[in-house]
Amino acid sequence: MPNRYQLLFLVSFSLTFGLLLLVSFWVSSWLAARDIHLRNLILIGLPKDPQHPEMDVHSIQDFVQNFSREDAIALAQTPTFLASAGLVAVTFLYFTLFTGERKPVLNPNEWKEFPLVLKTQLSPNTAIYRFSLPKSRDVLGLPIGQHIQVSAEINGKDVMRSYTPTTLDHFDQGHFDLLIKTYEKGNISRHVNLLKIGDRIRVKGPKGAFKYHNKLTGHLGMIAGGTGITPMYQIIRTSVWDSGDATTLNLIYANVNEEDILLRDELEHLHHNSAGRFNIFYVLNNPPPGWKGGVGFVTKEQVAHYMPSQEKDCKILMCGPPPMMGAMKKHLEELKYPAPRTISKIDDQVFLF
Repeated sequence: MPNRYQLLFLVSFSLTFGLLLLVSFWVSSWLAARDIHLRNLILIGLPKDPQHPEMDVHSIQDFVQNFSREDAIALAQTPTFLASAGLVAVTFLYFTLFTGERKPVLNPNEWKEFPLVLKTQLSPNTAIYRFSLPKSRDVLGLPIGQHIQVSAEINGKDVMRSYTPTTLDHFDQGHFDLLIKTYEKGNISRHVNLLKIGDRIRVKGPKGAFKYHNKLTGHLGMIAGGTGITPMYQIIRTSVWDSGDATTLNLIYANVNEEDILLRDELEHLHHNSAGRFNIFYVLNNPPPGWKGGVGFVTKEQVAHYMPSQEKDCKILMCGPPPMMGAMKKHLEELKYPAPRTISKIDDQVFLF
């Protein structure tokens, strides 16, 4: 499915092509009325008299001899010519300003600073923080499935924490968004929560061993808890909007309360636009009355039901609080999935972010 820039290009191209086609017909008729025929261009360089080629040849001067300066001025002042010139200028500016090369700004070996430009509160302790890139066409340069490091000096010490942006280079330019939940003992999360508009954070990346592409596997099973949804959302969003991606995606997403379900509207929008490729199963510790999803903790039976069989061409991705991830490892082991390594690699069937 084309994005907004591709649609703008198609509309601009179609309008430009159609108008230039009409202009070409009009110009041909206008020249023909003055006995100037474009077809005579093919004669340039050929003898005027084939019997006596040494006498003279057709030249460009012959073609334009009836085209006076006054005719050129009159042609340039016609509404059709002016409209076509204007559209060509607009098209040129569009390609210059909006379709130029996008510059990735991340450097894995260098800390860079970016200012906070917007904070969107999602719940009392969770917000989306938007940071501006140097130029409006810049992108982070972050491969799908990887993350960045955020650093801050707190109490005289440099503290670092990894986050996965919810924005994507393909769709989002000039900024990046971080979904962060503030924890009482979370040094970086509390630091970011106290930032004012214009304050800066230090960022370095890309980091991580996982890089998603549409031929990686046939089936992706995902188990996420809380803010562990961010790498999953990045991958799901990429896959669903890629017309060349046939991967099926099943997500188990666990939270304490219903209001803790992050990016819910975005996830359900992706589900409804996935043609059945992406499905979600929510699990809550404290469900509201009438809740139709899972209750309590994620069970082995839920994992067996919603995750692809280990015998298929599949991968299981996990991200969430350590106690939950420990329980999920045990479920997967009992279901005969291979145990994840201490540090996951892209070739692993079970990958822990």
